[in-house]
Amino acid sequence: MKIAIACDHGGLNLKREIKKYLVENGHEVMDFGCDSFDSCDYPDYALPAAEAVAKGECDRGIVVCSTGIGVSIVANKVHGIRCAHCHDTYCAEFTRRHNDANMLALGEKVVGVGYALKIVELFLNTEFEGGRHSRRVSKISDIEKKY
Repeated sequence: MKIAIACDHGGLNLKREIKKYLVENGHEVMDFGCDSFDSCDYPDYALPAAEAVAKGECDRGIVVCSTGIGVSIVANKVHGIRCAHCHDTYCAEFTRRHNDANMLALGEKVVGVGYALKIVELFLNTEFEGGRHSRRVSKISDIEKKY
């Protein structure tokens, strides 16, 4: 799977660990930065990662900041993106099963590395159930088209 990944300075440590995990597990990674602990603006990195997923250049995306909130807001501004801010494995599993989320947002200061990698694993390996959930995801798409 080809994964877009991005962070700001507050998520750099976790992004590096996730990237290492992804490569070790055979995924191709497109890294949109940042690569420094110097203060930066998360929209500058989360946006291009989300655009790569929306364009189909990447299958899924993972964005990280201190809380995961800012990067999830940015990613969800991109048409076609369903970015879920997850801080536990249950949410990671069910956002894939029921919402067909194509991006995951994590907070480095909210979840430890080991647990974050379990969240990533579930996010990447859980399939969308379809069925009644397809109807609901379609309604989300209709809302996007309206606005």
